Amino acid sequence: MAWPRPLQLRRHFQRVVLARPWLTFVVMGLAFFCFGMVSLDLLRLLHANAALIVANGAMALADGGALQLLQLIADGYLAMLAYVVMKTCEHTLSHWLADSSPFKRSSAADERASPESHSEH
Repeated sequence: MAWPRPLQLRRHFQRVVLARPWLTFVVMGLAFFCFGMVSLDLLRLLHANAALIVANGAMALADGGALQLLQLIADGYLAMLAYVVMKTCEHTLSHWLADSSPFKRSSAADERASPESHSEH
């Protein structure tokens, strides 16, 4: 039986990135810079967009205000994703530095994972 795609992505991220402290550090840095760049002035732009829509109504929405609002919301979710990746890497590195195991098997289903999927990396 195949695992659901999000669970496969999580396992792949754990095996490839989080299993290597140097790669975890690199990914954490990239996620930090991505979070910073995406969230730069995000609140100011959202406030300006909302003020435009409130002041001009449907005309502002038709002139691109709605598309800009959707893009700003997507940027917010991208920033949140980058933040979660950064915090996950930070957590893993903190546990590695403290010499404790950051990942433990969480359920019986994890223990039934095929051995060849763990031996690839």
